[in-house]
Amino acid sequence: MSNLWYPFTAMQEWSQTSQISIEGGQGNYLLASNGKHYLDGVSSLWTNVHGHNHPVLNAAIKNQVDRISHSTLLGLTNPLAEDLAKRLVEITPQGLNHVFYSDSGSTAVEIALKQAFQYWQLTGKPEKTRLVHLDEAYHGDTLGAVAVGGIDIFHEIFGPLLIPTDSIPCPNSFHRDRSANQEQAETQSLESLQQLLKESASKIAALIMEPLVQGAGGILTHTPRYLSQLAALCKEFDILLILDEVATGFGRTGTLFAAEQAQVNPDFMCLAKGITGGYLPLAATLSTSRIYEAFLAPREDGKTFFHGHTYTGNALACAVAIANLELFEQESTISKLPPKIAYLRGRLETLRKNPNVGDIRQCGLMVGIEIVERENASAYPTKSFIGDKICQAVRAHGVILRNLSDVIVLMPPLSIELPEIALMVDAVQSGIEEVCR
Repeated sequence: MSNLWYPFTAMQEWSQTSQISIEGGQGNYLLASNGKHYLDGVSSLWTNVHGHNHPVLNAAIKNQVDRISHSTLLGLTNPLAEDLAKRLVEITPQGLNHVFYSDSGSTAVEIALKQAFQYWQLTGKPEKTRLVHLDEAYHGDTLGAVAVGGIDIFHEIFGPLLIPTDSIPCPNSFHRDRSANQEQAETQSLESLQQLLKESASKIAALIMEPLVQGAGGILTHTPRYLSQLAALCKEFDILLILDEVATGFGRTGTLFAAEQAQVNPDFMCLAKGITGGYLPLAATLSTSRIYEAFLAPREDGKTFFHGHTYTGNALACAVAIANLELFEQESTISKLPPKIAYLRGRLETLRKNPNVGDIRQCGLMVGIEIVERENASAYPTKSFIGDKICQAVRAHGVILRNLSDVIVLMPPLSIELPEIALMVDAVQSGIEEVCR
């Protein structure tokens, strides 16, 4: 029986099987206690950017730990937290002028939801309390984030604990109606949103969404056009727009932030995962001056945002986050992505011929490969756990991947090289053939 309780894990089965223990990392590879090297095909859960054991990032932490590792931001400040906030404002979409730190994507979302709610309380519209999200959304596992999620397997058991929310259809049709094309799915979603806003805008505080890619929903993609039109509807009906770029931020979609591709300037942006290059927990919720200034008042007016975290603005995390942003410039990380993205797209075309591949969805270096039954292209029974079996088989080919049900996810570090992309895709091809033949 394990003393350690693992996340998203059926512990009885886990405890009865042998597991890979990671003891080190170098570049794009994980080093296991069994002596083998594995390509980190999911960036250690979508966090690693420039590779493991990067000398610049290592040095940033080592230099900072000799000064101080942490002091509170409650009643004090530190220059690293201030510096990083300034840098984040400079690189994110125009208008996001204020940064509130926390330590995970889920807490970044909680902050955005609470600030959006309190904003309307402070500006004379207390009836605007409802929240809107997309079907198949995932924004984290704390209760506020769960409430604006739309994936039953993650959330249904906690229904009695959640605030009621409104949802609109997912703009990707694969799970809902395979006969519909992308444009039809996006149009249906936008029409649903428009109708909801016409009926209830006076009661809606904010809409939250993952731009371009709904990650944990199965790498469900939509176009910049959809994002742009959704943002326009929010603006028209005075609904605050929260973009959750926890997974899509820091280059995953091919641009530094997904919002850039639609030229959208949201009211809030939530960041985490790649913000420290995959080194330490840190998150940031950015908001506009419109939001921030609603909270500016004498203390006795009671407009303070009463929210905080023990490790808010942690010095070690901020130090490595600053080094991470500097690496983006020094190594021209974003400008090096197009040939990698194109090469990955070309290699994935070989998988499309496999009768067990129902769909391949790619945005930048984010990929979801949908596995279906060979005979009728329908979904496998839930309890067959085909996606998990394929990811286990892929390990024998030197690659670590993780599935979302029967969607095989590829999300390597941005530092991945072309031969490693080939290794990753070939390993998936072999894994599918070994499990599904």
